Amino acid sequence: MKQIIVTEKPETWLTSYPEVELVSPNEYINSEKYRSQKNYRVINLCKSYNYQKEGYYISLLAEARGQKPLPSTATMMDLKLPNLAREDADDFDLIIQDAFEKSGDKEGIEFTIYLGKTALPEYSKVAQLLFNLYQMPLLRVTFSKKEKWQLKALRHLNMKDLSKDELFILQSALGSFVEGKKLVSKSYQRRPYDLAILVNPHDPHPPSDAKALQRFVKAAMKVGFNTEFITKSDFARIIQFDALFIRETTHVNNHTFRFSRKAEYEGLAVIDDPNSMLKCTNKVYLNELLTSNDIACPRSINLRKGDEDKLLSLGFPYVLKQPDGAFSVGVKKIANLEEQEEWLRKFFQNTDLLVAQEFMPSDFDWRVGVLGGKVLYVCKYYMARNHWQIINWRATGKSREGSVETLALDQAPKKLLSLAEKACSLIGNGLYGVDIKEVKGNFYIIEINDNPNIDSGIEDKAHPGNSLYEQIMQHLLNEIQKN
Repeated sequence: MKQIIVTEKPETWLTSYPEVELVSPNEYINSEKYRSQKNYRVINLCKSYNYQKEGYYISLLAEARGQKPLPSTATMMDLKLPNLAREDADDFDLIIQDAFEKSGDKEGIEFTIYLGKTALPEYSKVAQLLFNLYQMPLLRVTFSKKEKWQLKALRHLNMKDLSKDELFILQSALGSFVEGKKLVSKSYQRRPYDLAILVNPHDPHPPSDAKALQRFVKAAMKVGFNTEFITKSDFARIIQFDALFIRETTHVNNHTFRFSRKAEYEGLAVIDDPNSMLKCTNKVYLNELLTSNDIACPRSINLRKGDEDKLLSLGFPYVLKQPDGAFSVGVKKIANLEEQEEWLRKFFQNTDLLVAQEFMPSDFDWRVGVLGGKVLYVCKYYMARNHWQIINWRATGKSREGSVETLALDQAPKKLLSLAEKACSLIGNGLYGVDIKEVKGNFYIIEINDNPNIDSGIEDKAHPGNSLYEQIMQHLLNEIQKN
């Protein structure tokens, strides 16, 4: 992606970078060259981003042209919401406490962040984290301590606020930023691309076991990736990679979505992409999407508080679902009025809409893995012993989960595969796991998962060698090479 630096007096800047253009606001606004091309990152270093000032319009025009401005107008608005910044900082509390406890400061700390860099190296990790959350070229951050260190204020600085020494620091930081991942040195033989696999070592039910993760690494090396496992604390390093593969449980309200959105913004190939996460993790959305596109699924109701009379059409038992439950959590079979009253009360505490769905008893659920619009694997997930779901959260030991049978693709019903591909086409081009019921030879979509399980000896069982893992890694590589 080409890069443009927009600043009022480009001739006064001491920096010169290959393939980076320094232009004035007038040039950027009026030149047909910058108006007609989308493949630009626009680094907006105008003196002011105030509403309807020239700097504001540079980012606004970049967005209208399909380019990627830094800062975006959304980031400008986000910084007007101090509570949002404090909540985001709480996600990285351990890093913040560690950095400032070592500093020896007792009450307050204030420093400037220049494109993710700071003149105080002891705070560099915190600076990079905050910059990746709020991508403003210049940020002034204040932390204070009561019981522990907390973000007190985060505001953007204008270029006109900087001294000569501070301008020099900014120019130095700009060099690191525009060079991006080229500054990362490796001591081993490099492959063409860098892949980050996001994992959570403490996830009790990760989407891939340790052996499967190692197979992903082996497959990635084969197709041309240097591969590194990263965790929640590595958010600041996303820019160093060409692709991100998320292998921890996803949710739109935690760091996995932030990682995905940041990676997509930076031009990385991403599984799971943020659009897929938004669509798949909300069962209200999925229900509406499937029914409005005539995809076969159980009779379902999007339920508001006070609309309980609608449930009469389903009868007992039926299935009640929280919109964002995962791994069968937040899903209850309702057998009578007493259970209905109890679970409606509990679920409506956290959401204004629920999904009520016809109960379809079966010995197993089909799970169809789909990658890039094509079926990747097919499994039968059998119900846990004496239970109606594949996972019985109240049980312990082997009885907690049902067995799994993996089929070769040519052994699976063609109608099943076709339905899974058609449903996933409504979501995107990523990696999905489609749960399907079979009743009297007919197939019904239960849900589509953006973060499907791929465990060694299960989903990969019908694939020779490492081929399933290689297909997924090749898909990520193809996505990189499209751009």
